[in-house]
Amino acid sequence: MLVIVAPGQGSQTPGFLSPWLELPGFRARMEWLAAVASLDLVAHGTTSDADTIRDTAVAQPLIVGSGLISLLALFDHPADGFRAVGAGAGHSVGEITAASAAGVLSAEQAMVFVRERGKGMAAASAVRPTGMSAVLGGDPDEVLAALQRQGLTPANVNSAGQVVAAGTTEQLQALREDPPAKARVVPLQVAGAFHTEHMAPAVDRLGGYARAISVHDPRTTLVSNRDGAIVQEGREVLQRLVSQVSNPVRWDLCMQTFADLGVTGLIEIPPAGTLAGLAKRALPGVEVLALKAPDDLDAAHRMIREHGSLEESSVTPSWRLVVSPVKGALTTLVDTETDVTPGQVVASVATRRDTHEVVAVHGGHVIEWLAEDGDPVAPGQPLLRLHPTEDVT
Repeated sequence: MLVIVAPGQGSQTPGFLSPWLELPGFRARMEWLAAVASLDLVAHGTTSDADTIRDTAVAQPLIVGSGLISLLALFDHPADGFRAVGAGAGHSVGEITAASAAGVLSAEQAMVFVRERGKGMAAASAVRPTGMSAVLGGDPDEVLAALQRQGLTPANVNSAGQVVAAGTTEQLQALREDPPAKARVVPLQVAGAFHTEHMAPAVDRLGGYARAISVHDPRTTLVSNRDGAIVQEGREVLQRLVSQVSNPVRWDLCMQTFADLGVTGLIEIPPAGTLAGLAKRALPGVEVLALKAPDDLDAAHRMIREHGSLEESSVTPSWRLVVSPVKGALTTLVDTETDVTPGQVVASVATRRDTHEVVAVHGGHVIEWLAEDGDPVAPGQPLLRLHPTEDVT
């Protein structure tokens, strides 16, 4: 199974876009997205210096725009990607890229959304001096205790050995002076305390815009970086894009979901490198590729052939599956031989932390349960088989 992942802020480097502009059509498409974002993304991806592209209002549209255009080098037609990719996810702002790649948002909607996200987060960061530091190594429990002691937020939990702390500059300085045992604290070159309460003004702004955005349900499995859950409904994807601005990113849980789904190949799209490195450590045995330049496309196309599935799906399915969003214990809420409506909650899955609703996105007639009450289930595991009917679909 093939997974495509999209990186977040901090992955950009000066000039990373230059080799991609040599591909036919890449510059024109990038200039179109630049017009939508009201930024010269071509210049920022080729000639702007590190300080310029570190600016949140620049970095976020640049990362999303370059990721979306690079996907066209992997798949000439979007439908090819929908059929070949088993799952997708994005880290922080990369989740916008992933949502658009999965068909939830158009490329233009994604660029408007990320433009306003970047502006809102930049404004929130200017209220008071804040930042982020990576905590590398150490006992996970001791690291979290040290962050709590200083009033810091574990804004990114990337793996067992990599947590990103976020908060005020004073709090981060206190952490550097009193680090957890056997851990290094490395300041990150970002403009604020992302994914914390400091970003609340940006959440309010995006929430207002989200009410006017039309969305579609994902056309491939989309894994949320909030909790590693599979999200099947487009409106929920959008709501999570809004709320994640001030909530921690749990990339460790996303990678656990990939493992539970049976991933065999993972490609990180530009500006690539960070997520591929995490995957190599957390997903042993999985082939991983950081798509950094066009020279990597031959390897990417081979991985799509070997790990992807280009089987055609039926236009008029005779049945549909409802799958589990997370790993946990199942509780069924509807009986067989009954009808359910689109959006109806048909079950719940309890994890050690939360209970997640299982929704029948399309509705239909319940043919059979494929798991029973109390059974342990995995993300993406089929739970219920529905027969589409004219009355409920």
